[in-house]
Amino acid sequence: MIYHLFEYLEQSGIDFPGLGLMKYISFRALLATMTALLAGLYLGPKIIRKLQKRLIGEEIRDLGLEGQMQKKGTPTMGGIIILLSILIPALLFGNLTNVYIQLLIITTVWLGFIGFLDDSIKVFKKNKDGLNGKYKIIGQVTLGIVVGLVLCFSEQAVVREKSTPNALQAHPEIIQEGTAHSSVVYFEDVKSTQTNIPFIKDNEFDYAWLSPLKGRADEIAGWVIYILVIIFIITAVSNGTNLTDGMDGLATGTSAIIGTTIGVLAYLSGNSIYASYLNTMYIPYSGEVVIFMAAFVGALIGFLWYNTFPAQVFMGDTGSLALGGIIAVAAIIIRKELLIPILCGIFFVESLSVIIQRFYFKYTKKKYGEGRRVFKMSPLHHHFQKEGIPAIIQRPHKAIPEAKIVVRFWIITILLCALAVITLKIR
Repeated sequence: MIYHLFEYLEQSGIDFPGLGLMKYISFRALLATMTALLAGLYLGPKIIRKLQKRLIGEEIRDLGLEGQMQKKGTPTMGGIIILLSILIPALLFGNLTNVYIQLLIITTVWLGFIGFLDDSIKVFKKNKDGLNGKYKIIGQVTLGIVVGLVLCFSEQAVVREKSTPNALQAHPEIIQEGTAHSSVVYFEDVKSTQTNIPFIKDNEFDYAWLSPLKGRADEIAGWVIYILVIIFIITAVSNGTNLTDGMDGLATGTSAIIGTTIGVLAYLSGNSIYASYLNTMYIPYSGEVVIFMAAFVGALIGFLWYNTFPAQVFMGDTGSLALGGIIAVAAIIIRKELLIPILCGIFFVESLSVIIQRFYFKYTKKKYGEGRRVFKMSPLHHHFQKEGIPAIIQRPHKAIPEAKIVVRFWIITILLCALAVITLKIR
């Protein structure tokens, strides 16, 4: 809103010092981060007190983990703090006519609402299972379809590709770049199902290549495949973040590190000079993703003030589902979704540990009459907290304090995110 106000004042011929600053993504990103951080610090105590008054506390099952039962009654649904802290600066400093900002706002509100329903059922109806899993999946799939269709049909959702002088007459919108001392290069903004592949020199992959069809049907099939991939990524990352939210500050800090990295990648992908230098896809209009991710990171740092060990509030599904969705959609927008297994390595391993544990337990129960475990507990972060449980993997033999596990997972995430950025040059 402030961005549009400054834009209106400039178009009206009103001039004053600092008016042009709102044109710069870097300036607006800094404002968004600071505003989100301050909003989180300000809203945190107020919302925590309201949650405490309404007795909205976390129901804790005794799993024999150190310090676990002391968390009983800690307010949950604190994701409301995160969502508000993201949306306020995004609305203030983002270009609301930008389709990517619109998609990220929709993602935040939609998955936040699904998470809020889940938390409400757990808290008020005392149903520890919360919202039926199939309704969560339906909600995530619906969002994936919406994101996919918008990227398919929106005029802003394009990538810039090199063209030829011969195409200039048929396509006058083709962009010419060059100077008197350099050759002219021709570019065209096109609808595309292409994405970046890490570690590969010719690093663009087109989902349409997976289609066995030809002609017009091949193009349609390519978009169908792309939308199915988008649905899978949003569902997987959203649920992975939800599974990781099991220790004070774990999902919060990990998501903040990932969000910072995606913001950097979005800045590079949204700048034609940097994108050309790094030989990565240039995504016009995607610079606005930087503003949203700056607000995302600021909101998480503000929330971490109250969520770090020992936590005063938990984000609940209200926050965790939305965080994963935002990360997934932002990565899809800048065509870096194939980096997600690296960027979100902690979320990926946490989800994988649950799948392995459940599959092996069911398999051994059917074969031997009793279920056996690969990990002492799943998700993986609880494995490091537990001792004295029969399992294939026994290391570490002694339980590790929660705060130490969280910080070590943060450090691993920093290393993975650094690797993701390095892939821009390792080809």
